[in-house]
Amino acid sequence: MVPVIALVGRPNVGKSTLFNRLTKTRDALVAEIAGLTRDRKYGEGKVGDYPFIVIDTGGISGQEEGIDEAMASQSFLAIKEADIVFFMVDVAAGLTAGDRTLAEYLRRQEKSAYLIANKIDGKNPDVVLSEFYELGMGEPLPIAAAHNRGIAALIEYVMDELHHEEKVIEEETGYYYEEDEAGDDEPKHEELDIKGIKIAVVGRPNVGKSTLVNRFLGEDRVVVFDEAGTTRDSIYIPYERHGQPYTLIDTAGIRRRKNITEAAEKFSIIKTLQAIQDCNVCILVLDARTGIVEQDLHMLSFVLNSGRALVLAVNKWDGMTADDKERIKDEIDRRFNFLTFADIHFISALHGTGVGHLYESVDAAYESAMAKWQTNLLTRILEDAVASHQPAIVRGRRPKLRYAHQGGSNPPIIVVHGNMTNDLTDDYRRYLTNTFRRVLDIKGTPVRFEFRSGENPFSEKKKEIRHSSKRRADAVERTANKRKIKIDKARKQLRKNYRQPD
Repeated sequence: MVPVIALVGRPNVGKSTLFNRLTKTRDALVAEIAGLTRDRKYGEGKVGDYPFIVIDTGGISGQEEGIDEAMASQSFLAIKEADIVFFMVDVAAGLTAGDRTLAEYLRRQEKSAYLIANKIDGKNPDVVLSEFYELGMGEPLPIAAAHNRGIAALIEYVMDELHHEEKVIEEETGYYYEEDEAGDDEPKHEELDIKGIKIAVVGRPNVGKSTLVNRFLGEDRVVVFDEAGTTRDSIYIPYERHGQPYTLIDTAGIRRRKNITEAAEKFSIIKTLQAIQDCNVCILVLDARTGIVEQDLHMLSFVLNSGRALVLAVNKWDGMTADDKERIKDEIDRRFNFLTFADIHFISALHGTGVGHLYESVDAAYESAMAKWQTNLLTRILEDAVASHQPAIVRGRRPKLRYAHQGGSNPPIIVVHGNMTNDLTDDYRRYLTNTFRRVLDIKGTPVRFEFRSGENPFSEKKKEIRHSSKRRADAVERTANKRKIKIDKARKQLRKNYRQPD
């Protein structure tokens, strides 16, 4: 089994910085803001031949209330999941009451815990570490996560201790893992695989994205609080449902640019946009109580421009009157009249109403987005479409469409070859899109068309004829110049001979 390491400690002691160092990524948001991390974030690391999983957590101060209490509960869950706990303290701030409270809690747990003294740079270890011995957590291990000092030695020391017992057993028994008949090496390590259908849950702040994620998972996996901007990072959560692997991505809500004031929120938005581009299917969550606003349309535009499959979830549907429900449906029909391919679900993430049906649309959208079609099938559809309705005549000529083939997936790309394809009207392009979507039964995903005009087959021949004619003309001119030079020399020689005396 791959060991799981949980990073815990007070807010702003450097847990996310250490997470990025151990995983060699920039996945965790880092800023000089206490409480920036709120949910559990998982990552993979490796030292030598030993892989491990790291969990970044929110800070625990011991005096949590409100959203801080929800953050602390996520940290305690991470401790229960972990095999090893890195209890981080800030030597610059010194020993605090919060450190003592957390140390007392860890001593009661049957976990292998290490006391990590961060921000040791520029200080005398013998002086600043002495006060932390009273925590009863053993010898403090000094590091400077921001400057990457002492981290390699720390993880090597911890992993060596972890695998020391295994090495002793191997030396005493003489048993070592060898390759099996298929050539696979043992032991096999579990990995934190991001596999299956990647589903990004996106939307404005406080529309119920994290509540929906927890409802999908059946547990309080991410922090939910009645406050806009609770989620600050993109959280990847692999899981299985009925044997089908999925990966949920809980994202931060995106507000209008003029309302964004904190630098941390700007980075959160970047993470959200990256998650949209990384996913297979986006669930755009709308708030039925507030209706559709301009920011919803901006989010929808980014999802469609990214080419991702889409499912609409209108949340907070419970408790609404019949008149309000009818008003919202009319508004959706009016403002999303161009969005004919995406399924719309009216749900209550809090109570679970309609949430299970989202999977049907997600699976169908993913299947369409990743579908593969043969060239002869696409060409027959193109020929039938042209036979039923030919392109309009442009400048006395009608564009000709010869054949089609698939150019990519997620989103599906269909490449159409012919002549004068740049002159096709927008109406005809939409006609082709709707025809292919109907015949191929494409659901939940946009379809992109690329039109390519073939070159004139006689163009190269004409070029060759022009080049040959030019070469012949140049050769004739060179010959004429040589003859002229010879004649001029002969004339000069005749004049010279005539002037000489006998």
